[in-house]
Amino acid sequence: MKATGFNQKLNRLFKENWGFMLFVLLLISSRSSIADWYQVPTGSMLPTIEEGDRIFVDKMAYRLDIPFTDIPLLEMGSPARGDIVVFMSEAANMRLVKRVIGLPGDKIAMINNQVVLNGEIIQYEKINSPALYSENLLGYQHPVQFVDVPNPRDSFKNIVVPKGFYFVMGDNRNNSVDSRYYGFIPKDELLGRATNVMYSLDTDNYYLPKAERFWKQLI
Repeated sequence: MKATGFNQKLNRLFKENWGFMLFVLLLISSRSSIADWYQVPTGSMLPTIEEGDRIFVDKMAYRLDIPFTDIPLLEMGSPARGDIVVFMSEAANMRLVKRVIGLPGDKIAMINNQVVLNGEIIQYEKINSPALYSENLLGYQHPVQFVDVPNPRDSFKNIVVPKGFYFVMGDNRNNSVDSRYYGFIPKDELLGRATNVMYSLDTDNYYLPKAERFWKQLI
């Protein structure tokens, strides 16, 4: 009798709340395979992404996975030069967010923090501050920051990006652990493309939201 009464209550609970339960299930599955958000813990993508930003990740940008798994269901596309990608790095053993600099087949070199892409020296223009520049990745412009301090990672000779891999760097060139350290990123490690800042909390002001960061588009 007790079991029957419990089952009746369970059935009634399900019937009365099936719509809400379905919504929760869809929300969880969509975060698993369609979209996600990620809190950025470091300043390696400054000035584009600030430490503490919660960024929106389009998980369908490159592939659609079976919900609750990492099994690819459908290829949706490939990263473009300049995309900000979130990936699970096996080499770093952590989730990272960086910008795609080199595509499969590209030849990349660096000379004192300046990228040389397929034999062409990338153009940089100063932005207000001595450390801020606008980088033109063969038609794709975005901000970066760096200072001229000696670092062996800031210069290297031509390397060729293999098929199925990408060369990524942080916009904060002096303070980013990226492909210069861990090597090329395989496509199957990509989790999605970061498109917007959802919101950001000001740790220096009682964790109040930063109004200017709300749904800010990432370029």
